[in-house]
Amino acid sequence: MAEVRFERATKLYAGSSVPAVDGLDLEIGDGEFMVLVGPSGSGKSTALRMLAGLEEVDAGAVWIGGVDVTDVEPKQRDVAMVFQNYSLYPYLDVAANMAFPLKMARVGRAERERRVREVAELLDLVGLLDRKPSQLSGGQRQRVAMGRAIVREPRVFLMDEPLSNLDAQLRVQMRAEIAALQARLGVTTVFVTHDQVEAMTMGHRVAVLRDGRLQQCDTPRRLYDRPANVFVARFIGSPAMSLCTVELSGNGAVDLGGVRLELPSGVRRDLEARGARSAVVGLRPEAVELAADGLPARVEVVEELGADAYAFCVGRIGGVETKLVARADARHPPAFGSRVSLRVHGDEAHVFDAETGERVGD
Repeated sequence: MAEVRFERATKLYAGSSVPAVDGLDLEIGDGEFMVLVGPSGSGKSTALRMLAGLEEVDAGAVWIGGVDVTDVEPKQRDVAMVFQNYSLYPYLDVAANMAFPLKMARVGRAERERRVREVAELLDLVGLLDRKPSQLSGGQRQRVAMGRAIVREPRVFLMDEPLSNLDAQLRVQMRAEIAALQARLGVTTVFVTHDQVEAMTMGHRVAVLRDGRLQQCDTPRRLYDRPANVFVARFIGSPAMSLCTVELSGNGAVDLGGVRLELPSGVRRDLEARGARSAVVGLRPEAVELAADGLPARVEVVEELGADAYAFCVGRIGGVETKLVARADARHPPAFGSRVSLRVHGDEAHVFDAETGERVGD
């Protein structure tokens, strides 16, 4: 079993008064594919390096398979790491690169060759075993780096933005291959990325970090449907959720630029209990549509993405110009600069506390 647990794990770098990772509590199940995602400086790579033993834990603990490994040397943790820059030895061929960790572990030559051959077949590298890294494409180098990790047969795979150096098309292909490979091997995997699309398409669960603190950890669907706060709401989803600050009235509704939006009873009760005078209403593009009447707005940008089109609009809400994104008919998208009316589906709105940013009502 290879469950992983961060227990109030904290990392404070010398010269800084703000922890890079601040009291992280996170449990990762045996065989789970967990993705750590967040903007630059959120602490996701530091958390991964703490798990690998490459960074000291200043407070709290890190557990692997029920064992506290906080003070255990990296080579004793039985984890394998795939880095962003592949870290292949340029003077060794593919076979030797993959076999290198086994050689360091004093695994016999026959066993090394057997395991390298098996993994090469798994990753479609058999025809490349005698090539040097300089003779490989980016995708092939990434496969070799993964193969070097797999041959070790570790309890946990750690991947630190392994796709960031690949072009867009290859990234899509590789993320599908990595997800399929992880499902086949069933090895506990922790994958770090700043790309929320990667996170949403690969992880069984996704942990969203900001400024060293865990904001929310859940399935991709739950993160999208029930973001815990304004940060997660804005970070998860493409195009991003539109956020509108509105004043609360006493009739259980809010005014979106002249359009009345009824709030669910649970949301109203929660806001009343908080004594809130305003709230943040979040709208996904699919909750806003172009219509014959509704909130007046101006189209600033139109993104046409084949089957989908999105109109990035500006309307006045509460006397303030507010950006709203609406899903449009890809066959007949609105023109740049045109005046449109936006209809809001109130049952798909998300509501957050204007002061704390926390989700309201559920």
